[in-house]
Amino acid sequence: MKRNRKAKILATLGPASSSETIIEKMFISGTDVFRLNFSHGSIEDHRKNTEIIRKLEKKHNHSSCILGDLQGPKLRVGNFANKKEKLKKGQTFTLDTQNIPGSNSRVTFPHPEIYEFLTPNTIILVNDGKIKLQIIEQKKDSLITEILNDNEISDNKGVNIPDTILPISSITTKDKSDLNKALDMGVDWIAQSFIQSVNDVKELRNLIGSKAAIIAKIEKPSAVKNIKEIIDEADGIMIARGDLGVEMPPESVPAIQKKIINECRKVGKPVVVATQMLESMVDNPTPTRAEASDVANAIYDGSDAVMLSGESAVGNYPIEAVTLMNKIIESVEIDKDNYDLSQLDVKTKTKSNNTTEAITSAAYSIAENAHAKAIVTFSVSGRTTIRMSKERAPVQIVGISPHISTSRKLQIVWGVNSCHTEDAHDTKEMVSIACTIVKTKEIANPGDSVVITAGIPFGNAGSTNLLRIAKVIADKDLT
Repeated sequence: MKRNRKAKILATLGPASSSETIIEKMFISGTDVFRLNFSHGSIEDHRKNTEIIRKLEKKHNHSSCILGDLQGPKLRVGNFANKKEKLKKGQTFTLDTQNIPGSNSRVTFPHPEIYEFLTPNTIILVNDGKIKLQIIEQKKDSLITEILNDNEISDNKGVNIPDTILPISSITTKDKSDLNKALDMGVDWIAQSFIQSVNDVKELRNLIGSKAAIIAKIEKPSAVKNIKEIIDEADGIMIARGDLGVEMPPESVPAIQKKIINECRKVGKPVVVATQMLESMVDNPTPTRAEASDVANAIYDGSDAVMLSGESAVGNYPIEAVTLMNKIIESVEIDKDNYDLSQLDVKTKTKSNNTTEAITSAAYSIAENAHAKAIVTFSVSGRTTIRMSKERAPVQIVGISPHISTSRKLQIVWGVNSCHTEDAHDTKEMVSIACTIVKTKEIANPGDSVVITAGIPFGNAGSTNLLRIAKVIADKDLT
């Protein structure tokens, strides 16, 4: 399956996109990574969707990537006797541990473990910041607050406490259960929610080992503050702008987004921009112009991927949303006047004595000067392919791996068309495999040149030491 773009699309599955027919249409329309949101849906729903995706992988001979997104320690209020209540500015409102239905003066807040760390004057945000509370008095089993604005509160709304580092793990009991099931399903990436420091990522790493790669979701001020350490430890980053825009001033989010993309680019870590990208397409067949510009801006900035959330999970137009996002990306990438990632390359390229670094940098230069149609990387672990993506080469990167798990993981990486095939045994077979795949994927035609990188001896991770230019030949000329 050929993609005419380099940036990738993640799409969340949900009630609107749970049938094989819809998932296949999303796959064909441009979805590179399917997100399973463990905050919603049953384990059986996620297992069923995983089986469908793997079935489509075989049908279309195209590696499929699955991301399991853990819920994390999301704070929520309890239920109300009347389902919802109107809160008035200036009134007091109590958050407590009583397991009884709420009213217009109190509600259950079932997180007593954090009460002692919340001091007077601390701001508490409810329902994505629509309600702002300020703590007046802190007690062992209750928080007495002042309501700072008029609004409506209802059952199970989310709570954000932006200015406080909470002494809780980012991995809950539910997360551990979901993680084990996700790994059993064979997901390729695990997204970790509400991390605060690099220690959260390390904790997850200890649980996962090498069974999946880790995407660290940046949605708290403390994570922004510790971003460089988190990037170094994680395998990739997701800028989760929903909660981030609640916990931080909305006007600061665009600059934070650009900063994180640049930091990821410098070290060659995949970065995903997520949340509310085409939000209006939950209910409408077309997005707003502002939303289209938002998606485009993320691509202009050099992000590896952009993500659909509710648009594809619960919206009325999941296929249309994927199709439109695909068109936006393609339109940006053909904009030669403004889409110039070489300017970013100046910031990201560093001198290194590392052989792999030298090989990938040389491959970029040769592909550009020789007008090659593709760069083909043979990689056991995928690290060389990811390093090649960091260069932001002007041609398609075909990442070949003998491990299907590696091939799947690479689908999230910018510019990479990943393939699973048996490893070559010698350079002649290497050239044959590379040329056959680029022809099959319609990336190159007979007479075109391709640049190939590999490691000798074949099959050893971390041994990229070979660079070769090959000319694609017609099938009739094969001997």
